[in-house]
Amino acid sequence: MRPRILAVVALLTFVLCPLPFALCPLPFALDAAAPQAKFNVVEASISQIHAAFRAKAMTCTALVDAYLARIAAYDKQGPALNAVVLTDPKAKEQAADLDRRFARGGLTGPLHCIPMVVKDNFETIGLQSADGSKSLEGFVSDKDAFLVARIKAAGAIVIAKTNMAEFAFTPYQTLSSIQGHTKNPYAIDRVPAGSSGGTAASVAASFATVGLGSDTGNSIRGPSAHTALVGIRSTMGLTSRAGVIPLSYLADIAGPMARTMEDAVTVFQAIVGEDPEDPVTARSHGRKIPNYRASLVKTGLKGARIGILRQAYERATTDAEVLEVFTTALHDMEKAGATIVDSLNVQPVQRPQGGGTCRGFKYDMNDYLATRGKNAPVHSIDEIVASGKFDPSVKSRLPSPGSPVGQGPDSDACKADQAYRDAFGAELTRVMDDQKLDALVYPTWSNPPRLIGDLTTPLGDNSQVYSPTSGFPAITVPMGYTRDGQLPAGMTLLGRAWDEARLIKLGYSYEQVTKHRRAPASTPPLTSAK
Repeated sequence: MRPRILAVVALLTFVLCPLPFALCPLPFALDAAAPQAKFNVVEASISQIHAAFRAKAMTCTALVDAYLARIAAYDKQGPALNAVVLTDPKAKEQAADLDRRFARGGLTGPLHCIPMVVKDNFETIGLQSADGSKSLEGFVSDKDAFLVARIKAAGAIVIAKTNMAEFAFTPYQTLSSIQGHTKNPYAIDRVPAGSSGGTAASVAASFATVGLGSDTGNSIRGPSAHTALVGIRSTMGLTSRAGVIPLSYLADIAGPMARTMEDAVTVFQAIVGEDPEDPVTARSHGRKIPNYRASLVKTGLKGARIGILRQAYERATTDAEVLEVFTTALHDMEKAGATIVDSLNVQPVQRPQGGGTCRGFKYDMNDYLATRGKNAPVHSIDEIVASGKFDPSVKSRLPSPGSPVGQGPDSDACKADQAYRDAFGAELTRVMDDQKLDALVYPTWSNPPRLIGDLTTPLGDNSQVYSPTSGFPAITVPMGYTRDGQLPAGMTLLGRAWDEARLIKLGYSYEQVTKHRRAPASTPPLTSAK
């Protein structure tokens, strides 16, 4: 090993781990016969990757090659996770360009050469965006979704598009007519939840550094919990949905999925903000965007008051091992300085009856296909149904031809729906204010990941109501494992509107004192990765 390389390695290692050299796990392996260090992308973070670039221990081209090699080895071969729909044939070309730009002026942005995976419902220039359905196969937009444009502007490379539950209909499994079931890398006979399960499996298996998913009821947080990831669902209006094929604009949110809170926050910082093409982001107008990285405080739980939202998860079918892991998580937060408050009661809020339907899948999808989806092979829900190009599992969820279309955003029905959502949020705020709480907490799922094809055992989804109805932010973090330490479980922190910074502070502190995240055994490092 050349002396200069050893010096660079020592410097890089100290930056990442200021302990004696022998005690620090390296993000890359040393090979005396090689002219440079081999970088191990498994579990590699954004900061580690950027440190390696600065130390000249790795190039962007080599990084992209390493991720593509993992996709080739593990997505359709080996464990065959079936998480990736397609890779970007121009990814290596983009990497070479970023190498040239780095040589001239260093990092081009906070996501410089960070390979990212993006769910199949995000419009991405040059890459198919089919919403998991054969009916939209071949649709390639000439415009990036707002969030995709943001990550690219920050320097990221969209290395692949990922599988999803068809039309994002179900949070329980990731099954599409485009390519079938995606497997959970922690147990390949089990689901990664849905609908962002392809992104979850890809990030968990280190097919990319981070990813983007969408969440209408549980589809960022659920898959993240099932694969030991951090998932952020923002306040409604803080992140744009423009260019994301809709399920329901009343509750759709798009956001990051990552192996660490720090990486999720780095992506989140890049994507938040007002977008004229998504009217709901007008709610962000005039609001100063916080520096979310300032919330990455290891002692963030000290002095916090966190309320247990038992109404979200307690039911007869709740799994005993999930409860045991959650109880341990509560104790861990207490040991870190938090006060845990029990016996909360969120009063039910009645939804107005008889006013008709506000928007809905048919209304939103027809509107999308008439505008952003002009190049798609179909232009309405009725055409999708007539095509027959979808998995049989979603047939009953598709509106029948000629069925009524919901009422628009200015209708009395939508005004009544918004009033209901406002009242629901006010009740959550009342509970948190009365108890002087910083957040509410509950297990993201009440049950472990189901076996693939199992449609009868308890679902365990705890996230459909509180965040989607109120529009308030929720973050899931890994809280441990069930079934002899094999199956990941997640914990959700729910906060007030626009209070992402506080949730990040709590979640990061919990992550740092527990360190539950670990790589799945099904996708080990490749010895040839460089």
